[in-house]
Amino acid sequence: MLTNLARFAMTRPRAVLVAALLLMIICGGFGATAKSHMVGGGYLTPELESVQANDFIDKHFPGGNPNLIVMVSTDAGVNSPAARQEAQSVTDRLTQDPNVTGVQSYWTNLTSRPDLATALRSKDSHRGLIMATILGTDNEVQNRAVALSADINGDREGVQVRVGGMAGSFADINHQVEKDLILAESIAVPVSGLLLVLVFGSVIAAALPLMVGFFAIAATLGILRLMTVFMDVSIFALNMTSALGLALAIDYSLFIVSRYREELGNGLDSRAAILRAVQTAGRTVVFSGLTVALALAALAVFPQPFFKSFAYAGVAVVAAAVGAAVLLLPAALILLGDRVNAWDLRKPLRRLLGRGERTVVRAEDSGWYRLVSGVMKRPVPVAVAVTAILLLLGTPFLSAHFGTPDDRMIGTFASSRQVGDAVRGDFNANMASSAVVVLPGFHGSPTEIRDYATALAKVPGVPAVLSSDGVYADDGTGVRKVAAGISQMAGPDGAYLSIGTRESPFTEAGKTQLEALRAVPAPGPVLFGGAAALNKDTMDSVISRLPLAGAAIAVITLILLFLFTGSVVLPVKALLLNVLSLTATFGAMIWIFQEGHLAGVLGFTPTGSVDMFMPILMFCLAFGMSMDYEVFLLSRIREEWLASDRTPEANTRSVALGVARTGKIFTAAAGLMAVVLLAVATSEVTAMKLFGIGLALAVIADATVIRALLAPALMRLMSTTNWWSPKPLAALHKRIGLEETPTDHPTPIPQQEPALTKQ
Repeated sequence: MLTNLARFAMTRPRAVLVAALLLMIICGGFGATAKSHMVGGGYLTPELESVQANDFIDKHFPGGNPNLIVMVSTDAGVNSPAARQEAQSVTDRLTQDPNVTGVQSYWTNLTSRPDLATALRSKDSHRGLIMATILGTDNEVQNRAVALSADINGDREGVQVRVGGMAGSFADINHQVEKDLILAESIAVPVSGLLLVLVFGSVIAAALPLMVGFFAIAATLGILRLMTVFMDVSIFALNMTSALGLALAIDYSLFIVSRYREELGNGLDSRAAILRAVQTAGRTVVFSGLTVALALAALAVFPQPFFKSFAYAGVAVVAAAVGAAVLLLPAALILLGDRVNAWDLRKPLRRLLGRGERTVVRAEDSGWYRLVSGVMKRPVPVAVAVTAILLLLGTPFLSAHFGTPDDRMIGTFASSRQVGDAVRGDFNANMASSAVVVLPGFHGSPTEIRDYATALAKVPGVPAVLSSDGVYADDGTGVRKVAAGISQMAGPDGAYLSIGTRESPFTEAGKTQLEALRAVPAPGPVLFGGAAALNKDTMDSVISRLPLAGAAIAVITLILLFLFTGSVVLPVKALLLNVLSLTATFGAMIWIFQEGHLAGVLGFTPTGSVDMFMPILMFCLAFGMSMDYEVFLLSRIREEWLASDRTPEANTRSVALGVARTGKIFTAAAGLMAVVLLAVATSEVTAMKLFGIGLALAVIADATVIRALLAPALMRLMSTTNWWSPKPLAALHKRIGLEETPTDHPTPIPQQEPALTKQ
């Protein structure tokens, strides 16, 4: 199939490239509006108890579970005329909006509800809160929050107005992610282009991976926009899948173009060299893309739209990158021919530096060959030392603490972050973290509500409980009713109570408090909602699916690598090495982002926990990318092994030659991918920093420590056992495995050693 695709592209190269250009323009134009159709969250699913509790309140008690907080601040005090006037203006704006309900503020409750007014006033009386609920779907809520933020945010006559809450946070994050994407691509594309010139020497050769990368970015935007028609797509997919498409397109193009230039150096003409490159490196690219796509597809086992959007978008983006690499490159290469090596900038640079012409050395004389040969002379010490170092780096992962993201994900320049920081530190109760208890269908007496509210108020860290019967709090002598209740908190469909809290919902103290609240005997069936309950329910939902996702990835990897190599040993080795590499990477991420050791340098706020969604997403992506280099390396080692006499000495030589002929390429590919990922890490959103830095470290460690040291050491220790498979499986592989038959060779390959350029 690959041969036929290459021949088709070479027969009609201009038609293929023009069609690709038109498709890129269509996808880019269609996908330009993708951001406005994407959701900021995607972490919740309808079956969660906390979601059902919040939905019940939204349906039967509109405004009872606010998602919008507006903070009015002034040094003159919240009771100053300027503060009152600005607060009234904001309240009128919200009240008149048909998509906003349940508007309450410090100022409107001063006389009617002094207890509630106290909760909505900061300790120093310089800040007051207005709370409301924006109605609609997740996408509608965030778009309406964007419009409200634009109208309300600002500084007027010494009064600061800032919009926050869950709706405000998602609006700020969405806006920042869109800005960060532009910045990341403006960094990644030119830097990648410069590095490609250094790798290839030729400007023309360097332009080919970028061409495929541009196509992948445009295709990604079109794919994401199309997906928003059928499902919720996380806003984070905008940056992540764009980076993935660009990185993989450059990687795959680098593999194919490098092999094409190698075959030209071996004496093949352009047509034969293209066919040979597609049949070897192209075959590896297709297999690698399949591995990455299936690793991402495992995310579909999680019910959250966040994961599903990455599963579907990731598979589509990988397919676009692979398709572009194996179809567009043959069309471009046949038109270029030998001119692929044109505009070699290293020649004038060498003359400028007074250096002579480049010398050509055999693979056996290269630095990579000497390095790997040295490793395989001492395989046990190398394997033990590298493994010990990786495990040591992974030890911080043992103390990992996971949570769901909040406004601290974004920098202090964002209004939602400013509101969140103030609510957490300057108010007696964290109104954004208040828990709600729903009693659906409850028709009991006020006495039952009173007794339940009193018991809830006795839980440590609860300053007050608000119910239809009254406000209950500890006044120093015990829990008692300190103010009248709100009759609207009970109705024909049930009742609910609002529980103030001094604990952060994402800490161990917050979890302990939630367990204590749930343990209080209730007068009927209850549903717990609020930030702490959402966090706990979401974590439980994700953790319950982890074994299934892990098993799916492991089984997929073992099957695909068996089909690729015909061995049952190499797939197990690859799986163990990937897990070991990722353990070290995740340990580093916990040390940096949870413990906050580089918070000042990287510009983020440590919260004592890590967003659980990111490590899972990173694991699937990093696992797939690690397999990318594993497949690329094994394909060349296997070529040497199949051409050898299959002895232990031949195994050692095959490993050394395989690394020598691919080392420069996969380290260059890793460097280029790291550039793209680190460009993503320039984001002002902590989750994107974690994603970019974590994956960059994983890719670099895998392409250096794992492929150059640990993998050769283990393959030397296992010797010919590397290629062993039980006879039934060997026969199965011979029938359905991904073998390269002798007829695949377009012309006889010259027998001289492929030359490596010594810089």
